[in-house]
Amino acid sequence: MAVKDRRQTVVVDVGGVKVGGRHPIVVQSMTNTDTADVASTVNQAMALARAGSELVRVTVNTEQAAAAVPKIVDTMEKFGVRVPIIGDFHYNGHILLKKYPECARALAKYRINPGNSDIGRKNDDNFRTMIEVAIENRKPVRIGVNWGSLDSALLTRMMDENSLLPEPKDAREVTLDAMVESAVQSAQAAERHGLAHDRIILSAKVSGVQDLIDVYRALAAVCDYPLHLGLTEAGLGSKGIVATTAALAPVLQDGIGDTIRTSLTPMPNGDRTEEVLVSQQILQSLGIRSFTPQVTACPGCGRTTSSFFQEMADQIQTYLRDQMPKWKAGHPGVETMKVAVMGCVVNGPGESKHSNIGISLPGTFEEPKAPVYVDGRLMTTLKGDRIVAEFIDILNDYVRSHYAM
Repeated sequence: MAVKDRRQTVVVDVGGVKVGGRHPIVVQSMTNTDTADVASTVNQAMALARAGSELVRVTVNTEQAAAAVPKIVDTMEKFGVRVPIIGDFHYNGHILLKKYPECARALAKYRINPGNSDIGRKNDDNFRTMIEVAIENRKPVRIGVNWGSLDSALLTRMMDENSLLPEPKDAREVTLDAMVESAVQSAQAAERHGLAHDRIILSAKVSGVQDLIDVYRALAAVCDYPLHLGLTEAGLGSKGIVATTAALAPVLQDGIGDTIRTSLTPMPNGDRTEEVLVSQQILQSLGIRSFTPQVTACPGCGRTTSSFFQEMADQIQTYLRDQMPKWKAGHPGVETMKVAVMGCVVNGPGESKHSNIGISLPGTFEEPKAPVYVDGRLMTTLKGDRIVAEFIDILNDYVRSHYAM
């Protein structure tokens, strides 16, 4: 089934990155360093950007963090990394943005959580202050409603109204409805305070897979603002990857979503850039965007008792990703290339023929040779202990000849 056209028609400019409309779905990430530590935050933000994150968010929760933001942005620009930096504000955002105008100017977007400002109470001075700073500095905002910090006054009112219905909804349904209501009402309040319609992005973050699917389908049906997708806490390792994929895939297939983040909990001393790679892989697996050549590799079975094909698949995949920064500039379209590294004669030749370039390695008891297919045709057969190096040479020749400027 083809991915549908997205319904959100408004386009928001975030530091030169277009979010919404017909523009590509944007991959973003967030640092987990102390933002006041300029060196650590710069290093991680640059690593995320180089991994492919098109927007990078940082926590701005203290005066020290706010004071560090301009230094972070300036340092990254000196290194030639110009990824837009987004400020994540909660309880004291109105104070920090006013007290540190250099921070307000340096950020490309402000993330505001209406549940952690005073919107919905007697007055909304704190929320209004942040919106006014955004207007003054011509910055967009993401109004990010969160399941864990939902406006309690709104939720209580909607729960009370629900209890009076002849057939009340369950608490989960009312909570999801309240999230949609909070997002839309907050956006309307921002516009009443003077923020332009095309400077607003909405999100409704939850931790449950089905909750995400339901709340974003509901939100997309009632507004045209660009939507930011992602579980608020995906979890560790395979659980986080599987949960994010299961949640985002059906929503993206519905044509909903304009920017995404995979909120993985990193393993101890883990690589923060993994969340970028997962987001890219979700989009590429769905055929929505291409980021790097894809490697098809068989899982192995009793016919592939040698680990050679696994090692070769890993080497080829690593090589392709390492080459992408160079190839991207001089070989447009290379990110759509498909490579197959197969382990035996059963599916090896067939998968290789369906790829741009593929190799079928010998399985257990098979003749020790590896046929290489290019664009569906047998090109050569490799033998000996230089199969990997020779295959990489063929791969490089293919890139040069098929993806030239």
